[in-house]
Amino acid sequence: MSESEYIHRSHNVSVLLYHFVCPAKYRRVVFSKAVDESLRNICLEISKRYAIHFLIQSIHRMSPTQIITTVKSLTAREIFKKHPEVKEKLWGGEFWTDGYFVNTVSKFGDETSISKYVRNQGVEKDYKVLHSEKQ
Repeated sequence: MSESEYIHRSHNVSVLLYHFVCPAKYRRVVFSKAVDESLRNICLEISKRYAIHFLIQSIHRMSPTQIITTVKSLTAREIFKKHPEVKEKLWGGEFWTDGYFVNTVSKFGDETSISKYVRNQGVEKDYKVLHSEKQ
């Protein structure tokens, strides 16, 4: 693995990495610089509280569904609270689409190639690293 380290617990060692894709509801453009910064801070708090790291690394006790449900619900609630203008753009009151894509990061897609893929997404191909920290 290029950036992640093994997580050592009292009875196990793991390195579980997931690549999640979950677009904003209706694929609306709602990510401003302020929303990006809020999302970054929210995700850092989620990381501390739930032992989830983004390009999402988790401990073995949480399933991918539990991880993304937690991330989507907490980020949506906080974004709407801090940025009411975003809620106005999303008339249904939901921040994320209902579905998501998940892939494990492995020999078929290591961290470097997944990061490159994520950077190359979007209409304007604007990719910003909001936070990077070695574990």
